[in-house]
Amino acid sequence: MNYQPGNLDNQQLIGFYHSLLYPRMIEEKMLILLRQGKISKWFSGIGQEAIAVGATLAMDKDEWIMPLHRNLGVFTSRDMPFTELFKQWQGDVTGYSKARERSFHFGSKAYHICGMISHLGPQLAIADGVALAYQQRGQQKCALAFTGDGGTSEGDFHEALNVAAVWNLPVIIIIENNGYGLSTPTNEQYKCAHLVDKAIGYGIQGKRIDGNNILEVYHTIKEARDFCIQHQQPYLIECDTFRMRGHEEASGIKYVPTELLNLWAERDPIKNYEEYLATAGILSIEDIVQVKLSMKEKIELDLAQVVDTTPMQPSVAVEVDDVFAPITNNDIPLLEHLDQPLVQQKRFIESISDALRASMQRYPEMIIMGQDIAEYGGAFKMTEGFVNEFGKQRIRNTPICESAIVGAALGLSLEGIKSVMEMQFADFVTVGFNQIVNNLAKIHYRWGQNADVVVRMPTGAGVGAGPFHSQSNEAWFTHVPGLKVVYPSNPADAKGLMIAALADPNPVLYFEHKAMYRSVEGEVPDAYYQVPIGKANFVCKGTEATIITYGMGVQWAKKYQAENASVSLTILDLRSLAPLDYEAIAEAVATTGKVLILHEDNLTGGIGGELSAWIAEHCFTQLDAPILRCASLDTPIPFNIVLEKQYLANSRLQATMEKLLSF
Repeated sequence: MNYQPGNLDNQQLIGFYHSLLYPRMIEEKMLILLRQGKISKWFSGIGQEAIAVGATLAMDKDEWIMPLHRNLGVFTSRDMPFTELFKQWQGDVTGYSKARERSFHFGSKAYHICGMISHLGPQLAIADGVALAYQQRGQQKCALAFTGDGGTSEGDFHEALNVAAVWNLPVIIIIENNGYGLSTPTNEQYKCAHLVDKAIGYGIQGKRIDGNNILEVYHTIKEARDFCIQHQQPYLIECDTFRMRGHEEASGIKYVPTELLNLWAERDPIKNYEEYLATAGILSIEDIVQVKLSMKEKIELDLAQVVDTTPMQPSVAVEVDDVFAPITNNDIPLLEHLDQPLVQQKRFIESISDALRASMQRYPEMIIMGQDIAEYGGAFKMTEGFVNEFGKQRIRNTPICESAIVGAALGLSLEGIKSVMEMQFADFVTVGFNQIVNNLAKIHYRWGQNADVVVRMPTGAGVGAGPFHSQSNEAWFTHVPGLKVVYPSNPADAKGLMIAALADPNPVLYFEHKAMYRSVEGEVPDAYYQVPIGKANFVCKGTEATIITYGMGVQWAKKYQAENASVSLTILDLRSLAPLDYEAIAEAVATTGKVLILHEDNLTGGIGGELSAWIAEHCFTQLDAPILRCASLDTPIPFNIVLEKQYLANSRLQATMEKLLSF
């Protein structure tokens, strides 16, 4: 290997050796402990250490790095104590993830490392979001993310690079091309000559280097970092290396030709760097032996302190409480506590727009992102005029790449910046599903990082838009711990719930019914107020039957009541679907003893099934009739208006109520 020290002095070169050797020696010890059953799983980075170590040393310590399985050198080069790392790997409750995660699936804000998830692509978009935060603040910083040759086949790779290029973000993407994705060789993974060639297609800079040469890695990343900051552009770097062990230890490497292993063994990053240091007279062979002995002794001493795990005393309350980040310093007045507020007649869409505008003023760094939301004002004109008021840096048109934008929103949250991401239609959330349910939802439970993100979800039928612009998919997300799901039914609540969602440090999916935008009006206070998430509202209280519903269902229930004045109804508007207000649900059941659950979503798998089960389990003695559900058909939503009306739950509400009242 051709080592070029550049402006590094001998002490720095020796320091690089210590940094390079340390993760290798830790790994060698971990492999012994794995065979002894003292740790459960290991993803080896032996043979690839120069990339993680060199890249981390080239970055400032307060710049975010998004590592993957084989990047132990990132953690050690950021000086995370080995004792604390071992607790994590051992599944100790005092580890970084409180025993909730494995190996390298954790992060730490203190060390500016964002923990990975098993899906290979999502880390890249998070780096985009961090880089955007740096850019917005005018900071001379850069974000860095790792991916592998296999990960470049993911759509997230394309989306993240495209967003970084279009938005001119200071972010470095490193591809560790180590020959195999588990057992799939690179010739079955991509067709281009080199992965760095993909940079050309995005109009960005790229470079291919020897990933086993720590000095080449360091200087390349250092230069790329300076370029990204100076020019505010991304940089793609392909590092050629090899994985000397299995994808994880249980996988083995029988599929790797022996001659290939022998070839790359000769290119070992540590052996070659040692030879360079010795040849250059920087360290003698005796010095190298002594460094290894001292490091081994230190590792053994550290292990002796933590070899026994902390006794696990599981607590349901602790586990449940840690799903969400705590809400602090929320001094926004509640709607119900406003003292004779000034009110205006507002349409549903105007109330949401008002909440967004007022929140943009309250949070001067907050960003709204979505397709066509800037000059065009969004598909429904929700953000019309915003770009003139707040500028294109805060009202950002996005490429059509839902996954990357959700990931970027999470990246902004790492830097403490709130954001709203608009799904142009709630139906399109499917292509951003992974980021929402696996990254946003789980990150606080996994390593204590909040995800201060609101995803707006224009939803619902009734406008003849067919099966891909009219779905009610809110129930998908109520199943996922870590997500809050709100669904207002009137303008006043719409404003207050949006304000509450933006004040909340947790990810909130905000469903807003498209058909209500301009058809539903009501009095809305001019004040900045919130409607608490997780608190239902009694629209009215009666004695004969109870309708539990939300969103458009509330409008249907009110219309039914107006047309059937002789029926004394209790109507409970859930407002929040996660968390649910079980106290209000129990009260609503008790008022009449006859319960109908009404929602626009399909019957099977809708939230009505969960509500029915809870009521049957907790309120059985209060019931005077079977719990009935009135929901939409278990079919896709048809385009034809006549068929759509038949599909919707409202077409069966009268008959279902008659059945309930007959008991």
